[in-house]
Amino acid sequence: MPPRNKPPSAVGTSLWRHRNFRRYLTGQAASVAGSSITQMALPVLAVLHLDATAAQVAWLAFLGQLPPALLALHAGALADRYSKRRQMITGDLVSAAVLATVPVSAALGTLTLTQLMIVAVVQGTASVLHDAAAISLLPGLVDRSMIQRSNSRVGTLFAIAATGGSHLGAVLTAMGGPARALLGDVASYLISAGCTARIQAPGRVRTRPETRRLRDEIGEGLRYVYGDDRLRTLTLVNATTSFALGLLNTLWALYLLRALAMSATAFGVVLGLGALGAAAGALAAPALARRYGPGPMMMAALAITPLTQLALLLASPGLRWQFAIGAALFLQLACAGAAGTTQRSIRQIITIAGMQARMQAVSTWLTSGARPVAALLAGGLGTWIGVRATLTAGTCLLLVPLATLACSPLRALRQMPDPPPAPPGTAAAPVQSPPAHQRSGPTVPGPARTEVARHDRSLGGDTT
Repeated sequence: MPPRNKPPSAVGTSLWRHRNFRRYLTGQAASVAGSSITQMALPVLAVLHLDATAAQVAWLAFLGQLPPALLALHAGALADRYSKRRQMITGDLVSAAVLATVPVSAALGTLTLTQLMIVAVVQGTASVLHDAAAISLLPGLVDRSMIQRSNSRVGTLFAIAATGGSHLGAVLTAMGGPARALLGDVASYLISAGCTARIQAPGRVRTRPETRRLRDEIGEGLRYVYGDDRLRTLTLVNATTSFALGLLNTLWALYLLRALAMSATAFGVVLGLGALGAAAGALAAPALARRYGPGPMMMAALAITPLTQLALLLASPGLRWQFAIGAALFLQLACAGAAGTTQRSIRQIITIAGMQARMQAVSTWLTSGARPVAALLAGGLGTWIGVRATLTAGTCLLLVPLATLACSPLRALRQMPDPPPAPPGTAAAPVQSPPAHQRSGPTVPGPARTEVARHDRSLGGDTT
């Protein structure tokens, strides 16, 4: 008979058989699929239907990425203090309401780029609240020894959902236009909210007085991450990767759709191939980490990522190059899935229970804070030196996170680290084991955005 203080996941019970896990997975997979529809349809709407310039595309990206930079720390502190489920549901419902205004305005003929920018800000704010709560649930509901496996499995399914969403977005865009295609994402938010409401999550463990100011709790989280060199290094790797990819991703869709004359359908297929790569990388992450060590595996992934940009930089219009770009994106996101799943698992394993949301919020704050700056820089450089030259600069910047990890002892990490010791006077951290009446069905949330737009959860990490 297994020990009573161990959740089923730690003693061999399959996670797929638990009701709460299925509810979470259904809602979040639907959310990822819907976000992939928006990822595919929104650039088409802005570039081809509203004739957005490179500068306008950059401003749209900047405003969408601004809320995480400004609010991630507050959202993390709130998630450590209050109900995570309630915070997730609120974010979903607000996102659904504001996104629904886009197809309505398009049908009335009143849609403008200004409205898209307002929607991006409001949706980004709601998503920050949702994701700060979602990603920090996992360590409290799954035994620490199962964190990497859980991240891997759920990240894989989310990537598959993203693939389906990209293809569905291409079909919906071709049939009804990009504005109407966004209704698929509206529905995904509602499904996510409904499934989250049915999850029977353990109650919040009260570890500190709630009379403390939110600012003090934010400062505590910042000091906690800075004081641990492993957390500090991985957070810096995330932030520098985020800046480089922010420079690339701001102009990526514009370059493919306009300079390389890629059709909306081909664009959706390319995004789908990338999501398949993310699924493969997330699925392979535990085996790769066991065989080569988490450190060397992350080093290899960061070294390969700049090389995957060569197909984009050398491409010209034509079907052959479309296949090459799709294959390169598959490899890039496979690296992101493997490295992202591993680094997120390391951070969750070594962080104490009461700091999970704030630890994640610090990473989100830095990575998201890098993206608006990168988006503005991309717009300026794209206008000044050209889009292709700006993409080349972004590729070179991908060497910075590689150098950051190479200068850290984490580069040689051969196995996953041990969890922190239980607080004095306790046998184990109380949030690692659900209450007895819930042990038959632990909830296992998957990777949240990172640190980013909702579809980034499907990429297995915080930065891509």
